[in-house]
Amino acid sequence: MAKRDDRIHIFFNRGAAKPPVFQITKEGYAAAAKRHPALAKKVKATVAEFTTEFAPVAHTVDAMVGFAFPTETIRGKATRLKWCHATGAGVDHLLPLGAWLPKGAVITNNSGIHAPRTMESAMMSILMINSRMPEIYGLQRARKWRQTFTSVVAGKTLLVIGAGGMGTGAARAGWTLGMEVIGVRRSGRKHRSFDKMFPTGKLDQVLPRADIVFITCPLTPETRHLMGRKQFGLMKKTAGLVNFGRGAVVDAKALKAALTAGRISGALMDVFDPEPYPRSGELWNAPNMIVTPHCLSDDEEHYLPRTLDLVFENVGRMLAGKKLKNLVEIDRAY
Repeated sequence: MAKRDDRIHIFFNRGAAKPPVFQITKEGYAAAAKRHPALAKKVKATVAEFTTEFAPVAHTVDAMVGFAFPTETIRGKATRLKWCHATGAGVDHLLPLGAWLPKGAVITNNSGIHAPRTMESAMMSILMINSRMPEIYGLQRARKWRQTFTSVVAGKTLLVIGAGGMGTGAARAGWTLGMEVIGVRRSGRKHRSFDKMFPTGKLDQVLPRADIVFITCPLTPETRHLMGRKQFGLMKKTAGLVNFGRGAVVDAKALKAALTAGRISGALMDVFDPEPYPRSGELWNAPNMIVTPHCLSDDEEHYLPRTLDLVFENVGRMLAGKKLKNLVEIDRAY
């Protein structure tokens, strides 16, 4: 009789269609296994494509790692599945989770993996908005020489919407630059990286205080178009917007209208709805606007190693019967 394999079978989606920064290779997995040799002995790893190689082994898989999951196959064949790890911070593209995630199974995400890179990019973005670089860049494209003078950012107020790993990175960037950092999160609970914290219901009350509004929150039914015409009307005319969260948190039409009317000073958007952002998108030609293609929070060198380290940490927690790190609440979807 063949000996039963008691290892945890984890299917890692290679993601060959994704940019290299997000691809899980056999070599990358082997390097992570060397960093976690004791845990690696307890894992049976399959590094392959969900689209072509998952279905034949679905009934043996205990856990899955990837960005998007083969939900139809999971429902019909993945009878042993206990855990899915999403290699992004947001899981809005997987909703509704309860429609495909097996009963009793859990899902975790990459919250926190983005924080170091986000902090650096947030510092850059804050300084660009404060220095009116979106406006200056627009003047360059128009070949206009018009001097734009600004003051130092220290002492100004940064409002961060969302207090997860990315929000914490943005908050620390603000602190490093000498700003007052206030935050908005669903619960309103205090956070050590913020000077003050408010519940989401208080957003309209705190927007007039902000010199820069920095979005890092997930996309949920409650946060879709959280920043709309009314909210831009509440901001200072000298204030600017940065979005690292999800594109649909901002009403794009309302943002373009605010920029066109000079209602706010400028914006830097790293996320869009949809992505890739189509050539017909209204924000490409919005005045005082910088478009970056969803790349400012992902570390080319460290994103996947940190992701795999997190997966191994959770393997250890699973084997010890402990709560997994970065559990997504099914009802809240983050």
